[in-house]
Order: sequence, then C-alpha cells, then structure tokens
Amino acid sequence: MSLTARVLPPALLLLLAAAPPATATGAARPHASAADGARAHLSAAAGTWFLAPVADRRWSLASAAAGTRSLASAADRTRAHASAAAGTWSLAPAGGGRPSFYAEGAPGAALTDTVSVTNRGARPVTVRLTGTGARIVLARSEVRVPARTRADVPFTVTVPDTDRSAGITARAQDGGSQRVALHLRADVPRLSALTVERVRVRGDRITYEIVNRGTTTLVPRLAVRADGVFGTVLERPARTLAAELPPGRRLRLTEPWPDRPSLGTTRVRLTVTAGGGAHDTASASARSVPWGPVAGGAGALAGVTLAVRRRGRRARPAGEPPRTDAESTGAVR
Repeated sequence: MSLTARVLPPALLLLLAAAPPATATGAARPHASAADGARAHLSAAAGTWFLAPVADRRWSLASAAAGTRSLASAADRTRAHASAAAGTWSLAPAGGGRPSFYAEGAPGAALTDTVSVTNRGARPVTVRLTGTGARIVLARSEVRVPARTRADVPFTVTVPDTDRSAGITARAQDGGSQRVALHLRADVPRLSALTVERVRVRGDRITYEIVNRGTTTLVPRLAVRADGVFGTVLERPARTLAAELPPGRRLRLTEPWPDRPSLGTTRVRLTVTAGGGAHDTASASARSVPWGPVAGGAGALAGVTLAVRRRGRRARPAGEPPRTDAESTGAVR
C-alpha cells in the first residue's frame, strides 16, 4: 500500500525519517514479508510525490534530494535568464570612461553633451529618455536600439544659479530602467552683500526687511539701538537670527520693543551683518505722545476757558456809551 502527498518540504521529510510508524498492538500484519523486503523510494511524477512504506520503518531521502536539486536548477535558470535580460542594455555618458556627467559654467549658459544607449542583446530595445533635476533638453525622447548596436543621443543642459545634482533616466518597455547622474556647478563669483530696508516702529515692535544682494546664502546677525531725548533707551548687541537667506531673497522680520518710551522722539538704528563681510545699517524715527494725560489736560483747559468767558459777560447799564481804549502816542489835536 502506498501513501500519496503533495510536494513535501525537506524539514517534514526529516521528521518522518526520524519518527517510527505507529502500529496497533496485536494487530496482524498481512503481506509483511513483501513490505519488509521493499525499500523506500520517493519519486516525482507530474508534480506529485509518491511515498512507499519500507521494512525498517525509515524513509529514504535520496530521491527527495534529487528532486530538490532539480527545482533549484530551474530557479537558477530563471534568475540567470532575468539577469541576462536586465543586462542586455546599458546607459552611460558617450565616449566611455565616465561614470557620470559633469558640467560647469556661468548661470544661464547652455552646455551640450551626449548620452549612449548600448544594446548587447539579440533583440531590439526601445527606451524612453527623460532629464530630471535641471533644465535638460534631449535630441530624442525615445530611441529604438537594434541588437548589438549603440545609439548616441545629444542633449543640452542649462546651468542653474547654484550648484545642483541632476540626471538622465532611461526606461525600457519591459519596465527596466537605468539612470546616469549629471553634476552641475555654477561658476559664479562668491559675493556677500545685503541691505536693510523699510524700517518702521509700530506700537511695541520694530518691523524691517533684509535683502540678500549677493551670490551666497547668508545667515544674518542683528544689532538694535535706539536713542531718545535723554540718551540711549534701547541697546541690544548683535545676535544670530534664526533664518537663512538665499541669494536674491527678501526676508520680513519683526523685533519686539515692549518698553518703548511713551514721550518724546526716538531714533531706531538696525545693523545687520553676515559672513563674507556683508553688512548694512538702516534707521527710522518714532514720536511718542502720552495721549491719556494730553487728553485730560486739554479737557481741563477747555473747561477753564469756558468759565472765564461766562464770567466776563455782564449786562451793560442803559445809556452808557461803549468804552474804548486808546493808545497814547503824544500827538496834539
């Protein structure tokens, strides 16, 4: 009698080999001689494994090992085929010897180079080319490369304002893709410059703007000073601001001033510095008036003036001529 099972893992086969078969106590063993004379065999036919009992109650694993080697060989062949298919074509800078592209120039300059698609396989390959990370214009966005042939595709890249990493990617119709890097360096003078603009004193704060007029990224530092009628009323030493200012950018900031004087005129001066010698100073004037006391005094003055006017008005006696005052000049009439 034989037992049939689907593909058994090697671990289960080892367990079966180590475990003796269970037999009923006192049960008869018909055809024992035929069973004891048999040897275990494990064969594969149409994807089904067949097991036969043996006399020594062990399972032979020789055929199982052979079947495992057959499956491993098939998997290896599949991986080798996939690897060969993926390696039939490649993307690289034209001319050989370069792992990636490198371009350097003034910002806005248009530089040219060539990318190569090499097909080492026995069948044609069609790939689609795209540029990323920079302004890249390819002569052809899609190219069909015959077997054992190389296709060269020129392209143009525009140098950005700052250094940047870009690349060219090729994607095949079967889903495979490759990428070659393109390193861009902007050849610009290293200039640090900034301006401080639009300084205003509004309530309990000072508003201002910093503009990066150079070609390098700046981390500004700010110092604040304010002078009033009786001397300096505010002085804050230079400190680094929690801001990073790229070239050409404008930054709007606010400086708190909670204890601003409530009377008199003050002149506020802001000094901003940064690495590379960048610095600028701007100032603004602010006039403070204590409107509460002023309003109270104005009201009291208006009341006194009204009372005086009322007291000065009295009735004139009947028949009394109007009184006029004349300045004596010494003239004789």
